[in-house]
Amino acid sequence: MHFLDQELKFPDVTTASKEGIVAIGGDLSPQRLLLAYQRGIFPWFDQEEPIIWWSPDPRFVLFPEKLKISKSMKQVLRNSDFEVTINRDFNTVIENCAMIKRSGQKGTWITPGMIDAYKVFYQLGHVISVEVWQDNEIVGGLYGVDVNNGIFCGESMFSKVSNASKVGLITFLQNSNYALYDCQVFTNHLASLGAEDIPREAFLKYL
Repeated sequence: MHFLDQELKFPDVTTASKEGIVAIGGDLSPQRLLLAYQRGIFPWFDQEEPIIWWSPDPRFVLFPEKLKISKSMKQVLRNSDFEVTINRDFNTVIENCAMIKRSGQKGTWITPGMIDAYKVFYQLGHVISVEVWQDNEIVGGLYGVDVNNGIFCGESMFSKVSNASKVGLITFLQNSNYALYDCQVFTNHLASLGAEDIPREAFLKYL
């Protein structure tokens, strides 16, 4: 296992463990985060753990042109009173993503330190938030990292009401020019929208 120090570098992702762990340690400085995403690596760890850096193989991704929208979802998109905005309230989005309860998870990987780091990363222009509003209240949203090469690395999403996060994601993808939405690891939620596994080597070629 590779342990990071203060030097700003990562080992080659081909040295990752079977589970996809590339390295442990380091920090969440904007410089290190940017370097990580540019190399297909992302941080994911629990409160009591050190920083763990991942690059899984296969990689779970969504190609916008393969986006699947069910008939019922099309009706929601046509008839709902949701309003979708971009970068209007990132702080509320990430804080809700951290607080939302998820099936099979005891706590959250979006730790206070992670929130602080991504707020700085957002201020530097590397993070995008999508807010979904209903009756002037944020009821869903998502955020992720723009790698500046046609790839959006989705980090987390939340819903307070049914379909809110799906409306946000679909609207965002339909109104942006990303060639690939990086979902990182499998979820049923994103699989239902058309996300699929591709080899890590193929993902890195997109990067």
